[in-house]
Order: sequence, then structure tokens, then C-alpha cells
Amino acid sequence: QLQASGGGLVRPGYSLKLACAASGGTFSYWHMGWFRQAPGKEREFVAAIDRNGRSTYFANSVKGRSTISRENTKNTVYLQISNLKLADTAVYYCAASTQNVFRDYDTSGRYVYWGQGTQVTVSS
Repeated sequence: QLQASGGGLVRPGYSLKLACAASGGTFSYWHMGWFRQAPGKEREFVAAIDRNGRSTYFANSVKGRSTISRENTKNTVYLQISNLKLADTAVYYCAASTQNVFRDYDTSGRYVYWGQGTQVTVSS
């Protein structure tokens, strides 16, 4: 139901915009999140946005150089990260939360639907 795209190989300092397209559900009712998992590490929270797009949340590691947005008419959520660093290398996953009130947005267990992931590699 969730298809992430937009990953690739980029040089440090460049930007990348990921997209996550939803199908088969009521996207406008879902709160959306992005998580990432680097080799040998646990999955970690990156960013989240509520169903209306009014509230956004970011991990400290990407705060100030990332934006998260959504287009409910296109059933799509986006994550843009600027000034990419080597530490941003990971598989990025989008996820959907069906909570009525968006709590614990940084907790993977609060999300019920997950995309397959898209690889982002930052390398010089």
C-alpha cells in the first residue's frame, strides 16, 4: 500500500527528495512518518507529519535541513533532506499511522503500514 521512491547515490552536501505513494486506503486519514535504517543499526525516526499537514516533527539529526510535506490529492508524502551527510546513508521507509490523535510519532510501533524502503547512499 505504500511505495517509496527517490533514493539514490548522492554526494555529501547535495539534496534528495523522497516520495511515498499510497494506494488502497484513505490516505487523508493517515498520519505519515519516515524512518531509516543504516547497516548494523536499528531503525530510527526521521520525520513525521499529521494527516492535515499542519504539524511536522523531525529527529535532531535532520532538523533544520529537512522538510516533510504531503499532497492528499495525490496520496503522496515527501521527505527532502538537504546538505546530506555520510551518516544519512540508510534505507528510508515511509509508514502510516491510523491513530486518531497523533501520539508517539517517533515510535515505529505506532505505525501500521510500511513501505518497502528506498536506499539512500551518500558518498564522495
